[in-house]
Amino acid sequence: MTDSTDSDDLPSAGTSMSLSAADQAEKVSSEIYDLIGVKGKASNTGPGVSECSGKDPDKYFQIFHPWSFTPESPDKLDGVMERLKEELPKHGWKVVEYGPNTSKNKSMQLTADNDKKKHSVKITHFAKGKAPSLNLMVVSGCYQVPDGEKVDRF
Repeated sequence: MTDSTDSDDLPSAGTSMSLSAADQAEKVSSEIYDLIGVKGKASNTGPGVSECSGKDPDKYFQIFHPWSFTPESPDKLDGVMERLKEELPKHGWKVVEYGPNTSKNKSMQLTADNDKKKHSVKITHFAKGKAPSLNLMVVSGCYQVPDGEKVDRF
């Protein structure tokens, strides 16, 4: 899903209403949470709705679900990115980017796509500082609402 730099090339995620698509994004996030495999706390942020670039905003939408994960113990995230890099492909994900980002701290970052689920995830490990954490952004492909319906934005 991130093979292209042109957002007009977002894959179709099918037909859905916004709330159902948001439920699906939360389910994808929950599966990724389970793969983290560390005790801790996820933030309680809900999904949102955005436009699909170049498409009618009344008929097409994309779901995004940003959340973060803080481990019970700061050292518990040691090795988690390497483990996710190994585990995600076993669950239908294709790792398309992995390595340090361009920030001052060179935080480890992983981007993976799941063509079957029509979702992508970007995970950043913030290892430096008082509270190491993971920041995650799950995004869907481009959905179309059923005929006669409009996109419900939240």
